[in-house]
Amino acid sequence: MKINRIDSWVLRYPDANDHGEWRLTVFARVETADGIIGWGEGIAMWPEACRATKLLIDEAFGPLLLEAGDITVAQAWELMRAHCWWYGEGGIACFAYSALDMALWDADGQTQGKPIHQLLGGWKRRRIPAFACNHVNKPTNQENIDEVVGFKEAGYKGVKLGFAKRGLSNIGRDPANDIVFIRDLRKSVGDDFEILVDAGQGVSWDLCTAINTVKAMAEFGIGWIEEPFYPTRLNAHRALKQAVDVPIAMGEREFTVTDYQRLIDSEACDVLGVDPGRTEGISGWQRIDRFASSAGLTMNAHAWSTAVTTAASLHLSVASPNAKLLELKPFPVSVQTELVSEPIRHKNGWVEAIDRPGLGIEVNEELVRDLSLES
Repeated sequence: MKINRIDSWVLRYPDANDHGEWRLTVFARVETADGIIGWGEGIAMWPEACRATKLLIDEAFGPLLLEAGDITVAQAWELMRAHCWWYGEGGIACFAYSALDMALWDADGQTQGKPIHQLLGGWKRRRIPAFACNHVNKPTNQENIDEVVGFKEAGYKGVKLGFAKRGLSNIGRDPANDIVFIRDLRKSVGDDFEILVDAGQGVSWDLCTAINTVKAMAEFGIGWIEEPFYPTRLNAHRALKQAVDVPIAMGEREFTVTDYQRLIDSEACDVLGVDPGRTEGISGWQRIDRFASSAGLTMNAHAWSTAVTTAASLHLSVASPNAKLLELKPFPVSVQTELVSEPIRHKNGWVEAIDRPGLGIEVNEELVRDLSLES
């Protein structure tokens, strides 16, 4: 396909799923010579990173694609990666060309009249379990437990709990209370509801504390523990993996296919968190998924942003033999519910594959412009 126009925006929106805090992201819009429009997202998040991501789309990768003439998605991916060899082995460049790669897949799928999961080889499952991805941020244990019970009553198959996040809770800051919380939560939701624990960012555990805490939580059935140490502490993750009978999830802060191959080779984890809005796009996710197959690891699309990345993550997840769930925001937010004409929702705890061409979403461009920092 030939690209005629590329636009980008930095979006800013309040998120009820993040204690009402403002969140930012970057959108890319690609228009082909045939008038097909594709959308992509680079989840740069911080204001300065979002501005830098937009600049790279507008002044580096965008012009590169416009000058390329007829080009395939695979050729465009290689072209963008090669262009940023000096400054882009990970980091902000990945946000920029992840967004463009996603948009190119969307446009290509529409051009061919096929959903992205079909371009990826077809779905391995028609639907995937929906998990509420929630920050534990209410002031008391009971309020946080009641919230999760509400997710179960709403039909979710499980929950992923972000510890030590912004808010009023001390969950993630007191290991003894963390164990009590998981114990009481399990009593409240029963045995048929999966609990995943995301200890990333705010939790400060040494190895001994992590082993003791995770072993205690394991008695109440947690599905995995995510990044309990800083991601570069591979020896600590590996030691924890050897000491506990709970899968270790990692990867949310990796950027490139090469990064994930190194992580897999380290044998430090069982679950790979791979976000197509930062890890070299849909093309990068697909390659990492192949590595996961060879290593027998689980893939988890970290889709906690807008409906654009959620759609990409859904296509990738149903087409992967290694994905077991899809994370959804449990509380309404405009970039999920109003951004697209048909929001991606679960039904009785399942999210169905999208069979419309490309990403299969119709983006509300007026809302994009309203949320843009330039509006």
